[in-house]
Amino acid sequence: MNIDLMGTAVLCDDPRAGAEWFVEHIGFEINVDIGWYVNTQHAQHKNLSLDFVRRDHGSLPEGMLGQRVAGTLVAFLVQDVDAEEERLRQAGVEFVLPLVSEPWGQRRFQVAGPEGLFVEILQMVAPDPRWMKDNGFAPE
Repeated sequence: MNIDLMGTAVLCDDPRAGAEWFVEHIGFEINVDIGWYVNTQHAQHKNLSLDFVRRDHGSLPEGMLGQRVAGTLVAFLVQDVDAEEERLRQAGVEFVLPLVSEPWGQRRFQVAGPEGLFVEILQMVAPDPRWMKDNGFAPE
């Protein structure tokens, strides 16, 4: 399979508001807005797309109508997670997981996004060699 774009559709009450959160905080741009459907793409990475669809729209299959987002995490890998944490904290975004360095080689935090989404911002860092060994990861 040759994939040109990966997108995710989020069912929501207010597609424009959901899209605008990602515009304001993550750097997406609104591409299409027809009221019940809003498409966004990241300004610097056009192959990153998030769609927001009104949860009661007739284009949805019956099993999806009225569904709410639950247990969904969208993650973004960045070069400087500390700077992003500070920027989002200054913007007043709600943090659900504080900035933490994980022994498996990630420095990350999570915020509450719109419509029940959680958003993780992470940076790859050197893993703890002892943790890697204790968990069965051989050195390269």
